[in-house]
Amino acid sequence: MDSAAGVSDAAQDYLREIYKLQAESERVSTTALARRMRVTPPSASAMIKKLAERGLVEHTLYRGVRLTPAGERIALEVLRHHRLLELYLAETLELGLDAVHSEADRLEHALSEKLERRIDAALGRPTQDPHGHPIPSARLKIAQPKTKPLTALQPGDEAKVQTVPDGDGEVLRYLVSISLVPGQIVVLVQVAPFRGPLTVRIGGCETAISTELAAQIRVAA
Repeated sequence: MDSAAGVSDAAQDYLREIYKLQAESERVSTTALARRMRVTPPSASAMIKKLAERGLVEHTLYRGVRLTPAGERIALEVLRHHRLLELYLAETLELGLDAVHSEADRLEHALSEKLERRIDAALGRPTQDPHGHPIPSARLKIAQPKTKPLTALQPGDEAKVQTVPDGDGEVLRYLVSISLVPGQIVVLVQVAPFRGPLTVRIGGCETAISTELAAQIRVAA
């Protein structure tokens, strides 16, 4: 990762997560970033200050943080390494959907550009990781498919699952156990009132999932 030279692994991880959070909100709050990084807000604030000093983020008091073009480039490089590794581990070593994220976390910073190119070629220039998320191209362009949260469906609607959350192995094991994974067709059966659980049908089987989890699952728009 040439543009990441001199940027610590921890800083790269922050840039990656800021990029992902920006997809949900134009500017990212310190609280949201701390929650995603599983650190205290003061720890997140200290890292944001360091990133701002290096010109990798813009930070406005009470208005949150946003990547600069230089910060976005590093974030996309890290994402490309991470998601290619996830797919390689899933397809070549047959690691489960719940295991590839943490393993890719350990390997992404050590992956050389030469090995990245070989993995990319061996996988056939893939565009999505095992969780359905887009893989940035070699030129760091990323195509975001049109999706909407599962909670946006109405009872009786069916849609193809596009992406699932990738950071919690326990959640992923549960989603795999009920076949609620990318590529599957899901039907929303009913929604309990007052933000109660959603009942969904996958492959003829019905199950209930929480509104919070359903909001993290994206389906094709």
